Amino acid sequence: MTTLDSGLSPSAHADTFCRDNLPPARSWPEFLWELPELHYPQRLNCGAELLDAVIDRFGADRRCLLTPDGRTWTYGELRDRVDRIARVLTGQLGVVPGHRVLLRGPNTPWLAACWLAVMKAGAVAVSTMPLLRASELTTIAAISAVNVALCDARFIDDLRAADLGGAAVVTYGSAGPDDLLARIEQVPGDFAAVDTAADDVALLAFTSGTTGRPKATMHFHRDVLAIADTFSRHVLKPRQDDLFTGTPPLAFTFGLGGLLVFPLRAGAATLLIEKATPDELADAIEAHEVSICFTAPTAYRSMLRSDRVRALRRLRRAVSAGEHLPEATWRAVRDATGLALIDGIGSTEMLHIFVSAADDDIRPGATGRAVPGYRAAILDDHGDPVPPGTPGRLAVKGPTGCRYLADDRQAVYVHDGWNITGDTFVEDEDGYFHYLARNDDMIVSSGYNIAGPEVEEALLAHEAVLECGVVGVPDPERGQIVKAFVVLQPGVAGDAELTARLQRFVKQRIAPYKYPRAVEFVDSLPRSATGKLQRFKLRAQEV
Repeated sequence: MTTLDSGLSPSAHADTFCRDNLPPARSWPEFLWELPELHYPQRLNCGAELLDAVIDRFGADRRCLLTPDGRTWTYGELRDRVDRIARVLTGQLGVVPGHRVLLRGPNTPWLAACWLAVMKAGAVAVSTMPLLRASELTTIAAISAVNVALCDARFIDDLRAADLGGAAVVTYGSAGPDDLLARIEQVPGDFAAVDTAADDVALLAFTSGTTGRPKATMHFHRDVLAIADTFSRHVLKPRQDDLFTGTPPLAFTFGLGGLLVFPLRAGAATLLIEKATPDELADAIEAHEVSICFTAPTAYRSMLRSDRVRALRRLRRAVSAGEHLPEATWRAVRDATGLALIDGIGSTEMLHIFVSAADDDIRPGATGRAVPGYRAAILDDHGDPVPPGTPGRLAVKGPTGCRYLADDRQAVYVHDGWNITGDTFVEDEDGYFHYLARNDDMIVSSGYNIAGPEVEEALLAHEAVLECGVVGVPDPERGQIVKAFVVLQPGVAGDAELTARLQRFVKQRIAPYKYPRAVEFVDSLPRSATGKLQRFKLRAQEV
C-alpha cells in the first residue's frame, strides 16, 4: 500500500501549530505501508506503546534504564515517573496537546522520562543537545514556538541566556522546590495517555541546513514506531534480554531510536551514558555486559588505535552510522573481535536508518540494501533512474519521510515522491548501495552534521576576520574535519596564537564541536563572477 496524502485523522491537538505548519500535502514524499506491522490504528500514542503496552506484555519489574554508576530503573519505576511528569506538565505548567516542549540535557534516565512524558501528554518534543549555545537555542525556540522548556539543572545557563519567547523554564536535578523532581513528589502517578492520532506530530527534530539556518523536521507518532518496526525489527533484531548503549545524544534521531525507542519497543534495557570517550565506552561495555552498541565510525577507529576494541567481543550487535564506515575499519574490527559492524545511513528527515545490512547480508565497503519497508534508488539530476554502477543521487521512500515545518527547502529534499538525501551513491547489480560523497556543503565530522556557513558566520563576528570560507576536509580519524580559510583585516598577522583565539571564539558562540580544527590564513577566497563563494574549489585543493 502506498500513499502521497494519507488523509490526516482528526487531531487531538488543542494547539494546532504543528498541523498548521505542515508542508502542503502535494509536496510530501510518497509513503509506503507494505509491511503488515506498519498498518497502525488511526488513534495511537507512541509513548503509551513504548511504555504501557510493553509493561502489559512483559511486566513492570523488568530492568529498563541503567546508568554507569549502577542505578537501575525498572519499567514500572519509569512509568511512575513519566506519568508524574506528564501530570506536572498538564496540571502545573499549562501544557495542552500540541504544545511544544523543549528538552535540554545529556543522556540520562530523567531526560528519557521527560521525552516519554511529553509523548503521553500529547505534546510535541523539541529535543536539543546540551552543547548548543544561547543563540542556537534562540533560533530553535523561535522556529518551533516553544511553550515550555525542561532542562537538566547543570545546563541551564545557556538556556537562561536564550530568548525563548516567554516559555516557562523548569529544571530537573537541582535542590529547589520548583525543580521538576520536587514537583513530581506532589502529584499522583497513573496518567492516562492522550488519545492522539497516529498522524499527530510527536516531535520536531532539527537538522543543520547548508545555509546555517536549521530546519525542523516533523515526525508523527506512527513514525516513531515505524523506525522500530523496520530497521530495528528486521535488521538489528533485538531481544528482550539485550542491553543497549552508545554515544549519540537522544537529541539526535540516531540516538533517540538506538538508545530509547528500539530497546523499549523490544522490552529490552538501555545503559544511558552522559558523555564518553571511545575508551570509556569500551569500559562501559565490559563493565555492564552490554550486548548492542550504537556509535559512529570515529569511535570504532579510536578503539582500534588504543587496542580497546577487544571490549567489543562481548557485543552481539554493533551499529555504525552518522558518517561513512570505510571498508578498512569494518575489516579491522572484524579481524580484532569477530564482530560484523552493521553499517547504515539515515537522516533526520527520515528519522532513522533506511539503508543497511546485517550478518550474512553484509557486503564490506557497501552501506547495505534498502531496509525492509523502504525503497531506494539512484537518480540523475533529472530524477530518472541510472544504470547500476553509475553515480547519482540517493533517493528513498518508505513509512517515514521529510516534512519540514514551514520551510521552502521542502522542495529541495522531496522530488516526485522521493526523499533526496543529499548523498552521492552507486548501486551495484545486487542492490547494494555504495557511498561516494555528500553533494552539498554539509560537513560530516565524527557523526556530527556541521553547516559550513554557520561556522563562517561565527568567525566573521571576530574583529580580526575580513572574510572566510569553511569546508570539510578529509581526515583519517573523523572522516572529515572543519577547516576555515580566513582572510584577515588589513594589518592583522595570522599566527598560531590568532588561530587558537579564533577557535576559542567560535566555541563560545556556537556548539563547540563545530569549531574549525584547522585554520589557514589566505590572501583571498575563490568567488564566482557574481561574488558567490566557491567552496567546492576550497574542497578540491584539499583533496
